[in-house]
Amino acid sequence: MFRKLLMMKLRLTAMIVMTLTVLQIQAQDKKAEEVLKSVVDNIGAYKNFKTELSYTMVNTEMNINEKKTGLLYVEGDKYRIEMEGQIIISDGKTIWTIVEDSEEVMISSAEDNDESISPTKILTTYTDYKAKFDKSHTFNNSALKTIELKPKQGEKFEKLTMVVNTQKKSLESFSVFDKNGNIFTYHIINLRPNLELPPNTFHFDAKDFPGYEIVDMR
Repeated sequence: MFRKLLMMKLRLTAMIVMTLTVLQIQAQDKKAEEVLKSVVDNIGAYKNFKTELSYTMVNTEMNINEKKTGLLYVEGDKYRIEMEGQIIISDGKTIWTIVEDSEEVMISSAEDNDESISPTKILTTYTDYKAKFDKSHTFNNSALKTIELKPKQGEKFEKLTMVVNTQKKSLESFSVFDKNGNIFTYHIINLRPNLELPPNTFHFDAKDFPGYEIVDMR
């Protein structure tokens, strides 16, 4: 159970961000559609990007308030997350979840894993959303808008909320509300696009983790 929860939490970080590049929106609010589309088009034009993340997981019923920081790298279906002793790497087909404290590497399929929200499942299951404005405010002289999105047939989560900067056409933060009462919130900090990333960014090499137990969950 711990392994499944850990893998789901880490994958959400990358998967929801990548979803922005391909969202098709059934808007309840035409202006919300236009604003979100401008952000989607902007992110979709990047060859790749690297960003710092501030992450919180809150569940009031279970008295959980977890906070972490880390890094996210994305290039197409490939991604890498580094978050306080945990690394998750995907080449688009295979996912390697590395837990440094227990010295374990868990291997799973990006396409066939039913315990997580994988890129393929998001793009095939949640391609249609209902979008509407939730609220607007100003921060550091920038106009920010919160947009709520609900999947037509949500199976993995209830809704997403995204805070976008309408001037920079950028994503500032997003929250995922799942059906278990968990709220995952990610703040995007210092996003840098179109970088020359090291060739091994999205590849796992067991030689880099000597002595680790390899658990193949495919």
